[in-house]
Amino acid sequence: MTKQHTSSEIFEPEITAFYCVYCGYMAADTAGALEVQYPANVKFIRMPCTGKTDVRYLLEAFEQGADGVYLVACPIGNCHHVRGNERGHARVEHAKKILDEIGLGSDRLDMFFMSGSQAQTYANAAKTMTERIRKLGPNPLKNMNTEERKELIDAIAEEDDKEDTGFRGRRKISKKAKPPG
Repeated sequence: MTKQHTSSEIFEPEITAFYCVYCGYMAADTAGALEVQYPANVKFIRMPCTGKTDVRYLLEAFEQGADGVYLVACPIGNCHHVRGNERGHARVEHAKKILDEIGLGSDRLDMFFMSGSQAQTYANAAKTMTERIRKLGPNPLKNMNTEERKELIDAIAEEDDKEDTGFRGRRKISKKAKPPG
């Protein structure tokens, strides 16, 4: 059962942030070392690279109660895994379309690019998402029972399996090129 918020209460959103072990993690570490303040309502999940982001991870975060989700990645053109952040960005854009289709809204999902030294940028991402989600209100999935929520997410994930985002982060191999070995 979801607690109803009165106008006198401030809605404190639950936010999930995925970040890479390189720039994302280092920016978080730098923010901590410099004692840069950011909202405490963000739950962080460390990944090897944002290129490992799966649309299902993003949807499941919402299914499990997140009011907003964002990714923190290396700057474009400076990914430690060459184009991982670009793959992650393509998947975020695809997930945004799904969120609009199911009525959750794409504004609940975002991606931020920064280097490991950008502690204030890291804190600003958390603040930006918190303020945005406060305006949007609680995740509408919270009003659904567990079975309805699971069925909706499973149906969307099944459709997602059928659709190709068109970006795998690899260059096409010409038909003339022979595979190694």
